[in-house]
Amino acid sequence: MAIFQEPVKKYLYQLGQVEHPILKEMQAYGESKHFPIVNCEVGRVLYQLSVLSKAKKIFELGSGFGYSTMWFALALPPNGIVHHTDSDAENTKLAHHYFKKAGLLGKVRFHTGDALESLAKTAGTFDIYYCDIDKESYPDAYHAISHRIKPGNMVVTDNLLWSGKVAHPNPDEATRAILKYTRLFWNDRRFASSMLPIRDGLGVHLRLKTPRKF
Repeated sequence: MAIFQEPVKKYLYQLGQVEHPILKEMQAYGESKHFPIVNCEVGRVLYQLSVLSKAKKIFELGSGFGYSTMWFALALPPNGIVHHTDSDAENTKLAHHYFKKAGLLGKVRFHTGDALESLAKTAGTFDIYYCDIDKESYPDAYHAISHRIKPGNMVVTDNLLWSGKVAHPNPDEATRAILKYTRLFWNDRRFASSMLPIRDGLGVHLRLKTPRKF
């Protein structure tokens, strides 16, 4: 099921293009390999949210070869840190290459292995938690994040529309997990959640100081 008509999708994609040489190179690589990256449309939002929240510490659950990580790193202040996680050592190696080329290695901490296990082993809390792991594990990510996130911090989640599959009458296992994850956040009154219907659906979940009133 198409989320956007093709002309609108093309317009948004073209509108989102940037001149940053490393981002351009990474996007071209992802497209050439058919690697699922957030692309420039979502990347711009990740950058905005990081700046608006004045984030200094970000933890990514699922980073691939570091395209979304790069957007976060560019938005962080000089002393900011983003944690990159991926189960594939080759993706970690490639991400390291791009961050070295961009002169941003000092802003990244690399974890190779299961993202949820990496989060469990990493002390502290984070200003932004970004979730883009295997969709079947999304509910586990909710439980891992929701008990350790502080008021004022946020969770950003990719693929919540899942190519429109969330509207199918008979969802598969991955889609059911996304639907469960979405309901968990929307029903949790500690969070104000919304969804931006760009690309594949981007969820934004703000941890509140007091339970929401709606």
